[in-house]
Amino acid sequence: MEFLSRRLYMFSFVIVFSAAAFANTPRDYTHFGHDISIGPGEEASDATCFGCTVRVRGHVDGDVTTFGGSIVVEDEGEIGGDTTTFGGNVRLSKGVKVGGDVTVFGGRIRRDPEVTVGGDVTTFGGGVWIFLIFGLPLVVLGAFITLIVWLIRRLLRPAVPAAA
Repeated sequence: MEFLSRRLYMFSFVIVFSAAAFANTPRDYTHFGHDISIGPGEEASDATCFGCTVRVRGHVDGDVTTFGGSIVVEDEGEIGGDTTTFGGNVRLSKGVKVGGDVTVFGGRIRRDPEVTVGGDVTTFGGGVWIFLIFGLPLVVLGAFITLIVWLIRRLLRPAVPAAA
């Protein structure tokens, strides 16, 4: 009887988690170099894109983020969370709703006057911000590596006896 009880619990466990895996819930999109398009009537939970563009005509429950790409929200598209782009532009067309903040580093915002934004709209335009965000940490890392190499070479250099 105990064997049958264990099997029943195991079968119930498998059924419950299988149903959750095949549930019809919005999905996350994460792409590298390939544009993301969320069409009318489609839903997504989050969208993240590296080196590409995110085009939203449907509904995104969470955040939309791009690195080196743009965000285009049109045809009454909706974003429930934040909209952030590093090194790209944001275009918000008429009838669009953004529930959170809109932030642009090193790009521009094109926004229709009828767009609804629930949070703050912040722009850090120009190439200076891109350098401060990406370039300056690389310069500091390069200087640190150069210092380590110099110290190791100095410690491993053989001592030269002084001439008498």
